[in-house]
Amino acid sequence: MLQTVARSSKDAELTTVRDHYIKAFRTMLLARVLDEKFATLYRAGKIHGGVFLGKGQEALSAAIGHSLRKGDIFAPLIRDTAGRLAFGANILDSVRTYLGSALGPMRARDGNVHWGRPKEGLLPMISHLGAMISVVNGMLLARRFKGSAHTVGATCIGDGGTSTGSFHEALNQAAVEKLPLVLVIANNQYAYSTPTSRQFACAELVDKAIGYGVEGHEADGTDLAECLEVMEDIVARARQGKGPQLLIAQLLRLCGHGEHDDAHYVDPKLKQAALGRDCIDVSRQYLVRRGWAEPASIETWHREAIETVEKAVATVQREKGPDPYKEDWSALASEHLNEMHPDV
Repeated sequence: MLQTVARSSKDAELTTVRDHYIKAFRTMLLARVLDEKFATLYRAGKIHGGVFLGKGQEALSAAIGHSLRKGDIFAPLIRDTAGRLAFGANILDSVRTYLGSALGPMRARDGNVHWGRPKEGLLPMISHLGAMISVVNGMLLARRFKGSAHTVGATCIGDGGTSTGSFHEALNQAAVEKLPLVLVIANNQYAYSTPTSRQFACAELVDKAIGYGVEGHEADGTDLAECLEVMEDIVARARQGKGPQLLIAQLLRLCGHGEHDDAHYVDPKLKQAALGRDCIDVSRQYLVRRGWAEPASIETWHREAIETVEKAVATVQREKGPDPYKEDWSALASEHLNEMHPDV
């Protein structure tokens, strides 16, 4: 009897792990399709401003979003399409912002990566160079002052962001205040075109954690299973009051810094190394190898992602942009333009 109960419990646990993995993988697929659509629209002259793809970072990004829960805080970076979707962002919000629809969350007022819904804990990005860490700190302190416990705040920056004053000041503050901050560093080996060998002198980026008195962790950013496991662990540690958690995820950006950049500076040897693996392919092979999904099922999920993206783009392309002569350019915090706007 005890063996039967133990086996049933183990089976239930395995099913939960499988379902969680599949959910994250489908988020990755949707993010990849959406990013590729943005790239196509950009090349067609339909998007103004930059387009920054998360190709190669979807496993890490999806793991961040899926490890958080309602009431938490997430400050995504320019390559966090998967994280936004995993955290519950509406795909229409993203498409509307990129295409300049007046119905978007920012009412077509800002650059296409600077959007969010603060009331829901999803912060609009100010800068990808460490600036969002202090913003998350501020929100976590505000929750503390209000007596709200068990809130976790997460943000993701690149390896180059760790060389900025914003990173130093904010991480130092979070450590001193023992804030439940999860700081994820996507070490994609280049700060734009500057290799890590010219960015820092420590042997590994995770070595910086001890200097700030925070817990440091590492993960293979191309491995969704590992990213999910590590993220769930460090989010739990932050929620339990163990202070800031610093995660270094090793991966390679599989595209240019933006669609304007051909990434000619990337060492070809890195592309052939384990770092250069495409996390989508790695996850697809993992699903088939574990018997969690058939290739035909994965192809169906891919087609469904394409249909979802195409439907969203078609919807937004029929919407109007703001009329500069009639638009009320008051702050979005104004009562009649806030996030409860009836058109959104």
